[in-house]
Amino acid sequence: MTRKKFTFALALVLVAGLMGGGLAGAQDELLYPVGEGVFNWSDLEAFEMMDLSGEEVRVFGPWLGSERDVFDAISAYFEEATGADVVYAGSDSFEQQIIVDIEAGSPPNLAVFPQPGLASNVAGQGGLVPLDDDLQNAVLENYAAGQSWVDLGSYADAMGETQFYGFFFNVNVKSLVWYSPDAFDEAGYDIPGTMEDLIALSEQIVADGGTPWCIGLGSGDATGWPATDWMEDIMLRTQPPEVYDGWVSNEISFTDERIINAFNTFGMFAKNDAWVAGGASAVAGTDFRDSPQGLFTVPPGCYMHRQASFIPVFFPEGTELGVDADFFYFPSFAGEDLGNPVLGAGTLFAITADSEATRALLDYLATPLANELWMAQGGFLTPHKGVNLDAYANDVLRGQGEILLAATTFRFDGSDLMPGAIGAGAFWTGMVDFVSGASAEDVAAEIQAAWDAIK
Repeated sequence: MTRKKFTFALALVLVAGLMGGGLAGAQDELLYPVGEGVFNWSDLEAFEMMDLSGEEVRVFGPWLGSERDVFDAISAYFEEATGADVVYAGSDSFEQQIIVDIEAGSPPNLAVFPQPGLASNVAGQGGLVPLDDDLQNAVLENYAAGQSWVDLGSYADAMGETQFYGFFFNVNVKSLVWYSPDAFDEAGYDIPGTMEDLIALSEQIVADGGTPWCIGLGSGDATGWPATDWMEDIMLRTQPPEVYDGWVSNEISFTDERIINAFNTFGMFAKNDAWVAGGASAVAGTDFRDSPQGLFTVPPGCYMHRQASFIPVFFPEGTELGVDADFFYFPSFAGEDLGNPVLGAGTLFAITADSEATRALLDYLATPLANELWMAQGGFLTPHKGVNLDAYANDVLRGQGEILLAATTFRFDGSDLMPGAIGAGAFWTGMVDFVSGASAEDVAAEIQAAWDAIK
């Protein structure tokens, strides 16, 4: 697991507690968190008609601690209804161990992949079993931006034929702007509904004598990754999703004028001394964990901070979300007519050893009920349109869930899908060079040269 992924996963676990998710260790405390009237209990009826007694479903994934406890609790309902036994094992070395298990001929029934790139590699080696058409259709019909989720779960098999392999369960949102409601109210600022409005608001804040943005790229050996998220969000707001996909796969070069435009659009925010706290020279050296602190000073050191859903874990102690800090959707350009794209990440289930009970468990996880049970515990978001939003543990998660449901396109973090030497190497360092004064053209050429060198 890269440092970026580890930091993000750790923060998700911590922020679940900060958001009041109640991720208790005891299974009994996980089962009835918000009252029976909230959940779609009728979803269990079809599974109560199954007899899977004696069947075992082995699940292997990266979830440990509280996430493992919640999955066990959710699975308990499936076990009670069907008689099957779901056995989950987690590991912080999942990405290496799943390959070893498959090559040794002893894979689990289900593998929980933390990102689609690894699942795609395993599928290409013949290590995954295609999912059925019913599940694919359920995703298309029931997930907001359903085609995006099917595309993210579809990979070439060992013969080069594209098949649907990955079912996403538990995702997160990166297309967020955090702000202080009190600071906005005092200044008389409104939440911007379009990117044009966001740019105008940034200009107004400067005209009023303030600084609109806090941006920090520091992250130890992973310094630079926050800027790649900015780039990915901007790409989705300036180009159609197929251009984003071509850029991520390098079918479209980093030196393409459309990517250069995304660099310079980010530069409008990050390389503008008047727009960023500390001036442009401070961006590369400010740790991303410290970067949002300006939201909470008096007067504000900044008014906005673009970062993923995990960032509240680094807010000052005692910060009350929804009161002291809140968020809004990083908006799209009205003039581009590209809908409401959302950037994020998430975990996906794939079959590595097939069985009737394995398929039944996936069908259960596709129900609103299974999603709602985890929603109520915190640390979980879903694009499933059939869920009861009242099941979310708090208003913060509910608001992020609503952003997912409003998405017209969803795309996975692009740098995580690129080869490690690029997405966790040349791209990171290139973004640091860019905010430090290098031109978009020079940085793009260097990243592309690094990619060409590994082809």
